[in-house]
Amino acid sequence: MSKPFASSQDLGEKKATVEVLAEGVYARTAEGDPNVGAIEGEDFLVCFEAQATPAAAQEWLAELRTYTDKPVRYLVLSHYHAVRVLGASAFDAQEIVMHEVTRELVAERGQQDWDSEYGRMPRLFKDPESIPGLTWPTVTFSDRLTIPLGGDRGDLVLQYCGRGHTEGDIVAWLPRHRILFAGDLVESKAALYTGDAFHRDWVGATLDRVEALGADQLVGGRGAVATGSGVTDAIAQTRHFLSEMITAVSAVHERGGSLKEAFDEAYAALADEYGQWPIFEHTLPFDVARFWDELDGIERPVIWTAERDRAVWAQLQG
Repeated sequence: MSKPFASSQDLGEKKATVEVLAEGVYARTAEGDPNVGAIEGEDFLVCFEAQATPAAAQEWLAELRTYTDKPVRYLVLSHYHAVRVLGASAFDAQEIVMHEVTRELVAERGQQDWDSEYGRMPRLFKDPESIPGLTWPTVTFSDRLTIPLGGDRGDLVLQYCGRGHTEGDIVAWLPRHRILFAGDLVESKAALYTGDAFHRDWVGATLDRVEALGADQLVGGRGAVATGSGVTDAIAQTRHFLSEMITAVSAVHERGGSLKEAFDEAYAALADEYGQWPIFEHTLPFDVARFWDELDGIERPVIWTAERDRAVWAQLQG
């Protein structure tokens, strides 16, 4: 029997929790739904990630306003995926910040990604009519951008660590507090989505650069905030998930097997450890399809459309 498509039947509400990680540093997690965060400057806010719609973002902002009424000067978006960016208009931010490659990806495939993710994860798209259109940055950078927070608050460093979850992921690093907002480059007890990934870069040099920052607290794309040794564990889990999938899929490809066989091998390799974690069943077909393309020499991810999503799902999860 075919499994329900992606997260289309995941309709139960998740409990959101706001944590104060340090004075003026906030993270909102929600049982495996996308995480968001905020950092106070002396007289402004930096928000990290936007959620899928303005209506969904307003719920987060209402919670944030119980802690601070400072205006949002910067909205930082770690990458281009719709569930991260389409709620941007709710923040009324002075500046919207992305990596320069992420801006190119919005132009190249933003609308297709919107249509794709709405079909995959409809519950996250609260009041989709509230989305005014694609989200475009007002500020981009290539390697590093430093935002002085004012007073004795130190700096917020936005850093490109290399290709990983997408071609343009960035992290937000607070050196004074050793707190890292890692976006989807790291997950904490949540499965990985790698359908737009560069697997070999991610599992190696990119995660090495993330780990070298030496965070004491880490907010991943999904899952609980990692602290202390949990930071190392979250990075190791991310690397292990990637490594196991790379090994399983590569073995089938090398022996001339099929994409379906590669999916079955990857599922068998990962399910015992990761199968009960959020979005595992949803993401794995798209993960395997992307890495298979890489093994076939397709350097950049093929654009996911709503139609391609359904075809890959039917082939691998059907």
